[in-house]
Amino acid sequence: MRKVLIALAACAALGAHADTSAEPHDGEFDAVSMPENDSDLPLWANEQIDPLHDSVSRWVETTSRRIDGFFGTTDALTIENDSYLRISQGWRWKEGDSFQQDIGARFRLDLPTTEERLRLIIESEPEETQGTLAEQDNQLVDDRISGVESLRIGLNRLGQRDKSERWNTQVGAGVRVRLPLDPYARVISQRLWTLNDGPWQLESDNRLSWFNKDGYSARTRWDIGRPVDENRHLRFISNVQWREEVDHLEFSQAAELNRRIDRRRAIRYSAVMLGESGSNPSIEDTYLQTRYRRDLHRGILFLDVAPALHFPRESDREPRWALDLRLEMYFRREIDRVRL
Repeated sequence: MRKVLIALAACAALGAHADTSAEPHDGEFDAVSMPENDSDLPLWANEQIDPLHDSVSRWVETTSRRIDGFFGTTDALTIENDSYLRISQGWRWKEGDSFQQDIGARFRLDLPTTEERLRLIIESEPEETQGTLAEQDNQLVDDRISGVESLRIGLNRLGQRDKSERWNTQVGAGVRVRLPLDPYARVISQRLWTLNDGPWQLESDNRLSWFNKDGYSARTRWDIGRPVDENRHLRFISNVQWREEVDHLEFSQAAELNRRIDRRRAIRYSAVMLGESGSNPSIEDTYLQTRYRRDLHRGILFLDVAPALHFPRESDREPRWALDLRLEMYFRREIDRVRL
């Protein structure tokens, strides 16, 4: 009980800090509260980071557009391009386990004009290969170094339907670069409903995949949520996953309250349950987490701090603390100011 109270106090402290340091609710920020340089870093660090970021981002975009223009059309020079490179350094401490740290690198090379509605994708670490729902849910330290063996090259046939009006389906196929080569195929179907023309929205994301090495996998995700006010959003997320490789059903249920404090800060409060379902369904873990995210430098460098309290089945539901930290840098021309 003492640990539970400490966890709640830690979450409340982060929330209190966010509340006391937040800007006025009308969304107006003056020059004093939001400096022009939009950075927490000292001047010498700015002078080192900005040229590096500009150079690498330019290389990522130029490379993707040149390849796209070679295979596709001259529209490659102006069309929206989703190529990016992301570098991250994560640290994790969990009570009773050894300290962990990860250096992560992910990239995506997007070639949108190769053929009308047909998109060539080159990216690292396909979603289907990222392990159990528990491993996927560990968002702060799931970025492993992506070598050549995780590289995926494929074609996606994009759906032409608006998912808010009818089911939108994408079909893709390609190969994962490894020896021997690992071909794959996948179907993704998505739908978005606005319930009774009200604030609640329900989104469904479903994926059926086959990798020659790992076999079949199927996932479904249902996300229902609504804005609470102009800065807060409430979500309830259900995931179910089956992978032939391990041959059992996994499920998770999460309740999240996301709050955008200002254009550089956001915070998320989560309550999550992870389980396995089969002949004897069981809850493997439940936990409470607060995740604070800050834009440290001009929308390209971010810091995540996420304390959590877990109640795993393997330790007889005894509470166990965990703390995740991550620094993350994006190399892309256009970056969302806050990603949650």
